Amino acid sequence: MTYCHQHNLVEPDKATAERKYGIRVTLPADDTFSRMLGDEWETLHWYRSERERNTAFEKMAIRHGYYRKSDSPTQVLEKIVR
Repeated sequence: MTYCHQHNLVEPDKATAERKYGIRVTLPADDTFSRMLGDEWETLHWYRSERERNTAFEKMAIRHGYYRKSDSPTQVLEKIVR
């Protein structure tokens, strides 16, 4: 079976591995998008290693090409460990 996106693949031997390094994504208190999502909105992404988490953090922090030039993303990224 072929997959359109690499992130859709699951490696069975790694699927149950402990993931203790994370990234918390939140919005600033004055962000207008929080009117839709709520003041307490957050999402968490978990990774097996600190290195894997740090690589993902760097990619998430880059302003991607889908934003209009006039858009300013305001997400807050925080590295966490459980």
